[in-house]
Amino acid sequence: MTAFADLHRRGAPLVLPNAWDHASAAALFGAGFPAVGTTSLGVAAVNGLPDAAGAARAETIALAKLIAGLGMVTVDIESGFSSDPAEVADLALRLSDAGAVGVNLEDAMAAPETLCGLIEAIKRSVPGLFVNARTDTYWLGDSSLDETLVRAESYVDAGADGIFVPGMADPAEIATVVGRVDAPLNLLFLPGKHTVAELAALGVSRISTGSLLFRAAVHATVATALAVRDEQPVAPGIPGYDDTVKMLGP
Repeated sequence: MTAFADLHRRGAPLVLPNAWDHASAAALFGAGFPAVGTTSLGVAAVNGLPDAAGAARAETIALAKLIAGLGMVTVDIESGFSSDPAEVADLALRLSDAGAVGVNLEDAMAAPETLCGLIEAIKRSVPGLFVNARTDTYWLGDSSLDETLVRAESYVDAGADGIFVPGMADPAEIATVVGRVDAPLNLLFLPGKHTVAELAALGVSRISTGSLLFRAAVHATVATALAVRDEQPVAPGIPGYDDTVKMLGP
């Protein structure tokens, strides 16, 4: 875990892009990113499954096995795909054995004790795996800073190595969490609401793209298809076939 954990630095955050298949992961590593995460929406959607419903466990494991050899990979496991700590710990062990260096585990606004139990089980089973504990107080809740702090501190006490608060954007609130919680703070990049430099100045240690890249890829696919159909210019900069094969490798 040390090499991956060392990428989480206040003032110089890890910008973590999120992949959904082998090609996207290989392209991102090829672009020079030191670590790549997976996106639960992307993994579920490409397999015709709903996101955040615990439906893509097998697909998540398969993707981890496929891409972990490319570089440092942390895997989004939603809420653990189970409420049974033993089952979640077994999943974490399988992902670690496949080569993953971390997992992202969300509370989905369940009682904080629930996620604490899962974190503790994972750390007992795979102590070297970086557990990024996500609280959905801003994503699904009422954007309560007090509730965020209570949950974040309890998750750190349970053994979490990082805290993820998607949806948080207010600079003063971000600074408060950085100052109060004894773990690297991970935020979701929100286009138009902040910049990497601004988040770095606030002490954020990790910035994730979440499903943004997957959604952008789907958007670009449709836009390109419409341009061809409607005899409009295709966006420049698309690599050729040979360049793509070379970039992605065997």
